Formats: sequence, structure tokens, C-alpha cells
Amino acid sequence: MRIYLGNLPPDVTADDIRGLFAPHGTATDIELITDPQTGQPRGFGFATMAADEAGPAIAELDGCDWRGHTLRVNESYDRGARPPRRSW
Repeated sequence: MRIYLGNLPPDVTADDIRGLFAPHGTATDIELITDPQTGQPRGFGFATMAADEAGPAIAELDGCDWRGHTLRVNESYDRGARPPRRSW
């Protein structure tokens, strides 16, 4: 299951995310999103866990305080293809 992680501290690393999820199972394929122009962290990312481990992890971590930030943790859904932008 792919998990969305929001409101992450700016200095978070993939190893930090693995440690956060370690009590619940193994988090793999961790992707921390950065701004393509500046390279600065955008404050959110994604991780993958087994479905039987992800449910309890999401339930416990969503809304918890971690490093001074209230985390948003939920199942990630594909938003689908975006419509093309109009050129005025």
C-alpha cells in the first residue's frame, strides 16, 4: 500500500521515515518530494508498506506530533491524469 506523508519537517530523510514506521513494519520505496527548481523539500512524501502493516501505522501516526510537526498520514490515491493547461 502506498502511504501519503504530509507536513514533514524540512530536514527529514528517508532513514528518518523508516525509523518512524519501524514499530509498525517495514517502509520501502520512500520518496520525499522536492521543488524541482530550488531542490528544497516540499514537506510531503510517500512510502510503501504491506497492506496489513499500513492500516495500523496510518491509524496511529495520522495527527501525531513528530519533531514539532503534526503529521498527516493516509492512504495515497492516484489523482489521475490532469487536464491540459490552457494557453491564453
